[in-house]
Amino acid sequence: MDIKNAQLEVDQWIKNHGVRYFNELTNMAQLTEEVGEVARIIARRYGEQSEKESDKEKDLGEELADVVFVVLCLANQTGIDLQKAFDNKLKLKANRDHDRHQNNEKLK
Repeated sequence: MDIKNAQLEVDQWIKNHGVRYFNELTNMAQLTEEVGEVARIIARRYGEQSEKESDKEKDLGEELADVVFVVLCLANQTGIDLQKAFDNKLKLKANRDHDRHQNNEKLK
């Protein structure tokens, strides 16, 4: 599924299962919470913090999907075509960063 269709799917989900979008500020707080959950898993599973028994059952994919869902909500409610924005960003990064990363000794 491309991003444009994902935005449409989220909008349809809100219409079918929600009452309305949370306001932008609430969704920003929700996004921060979801990113924090991803950070917790990464820090404990892949970083140096020890993983608690209760954290071992957490699904990183599910938490990343929560982040994507809220980002799509924010894009929808602020009128952003995220597919277009992402495509433009990928082009910009390809032009700006190609040589920078190719010549980075830390990555070799």
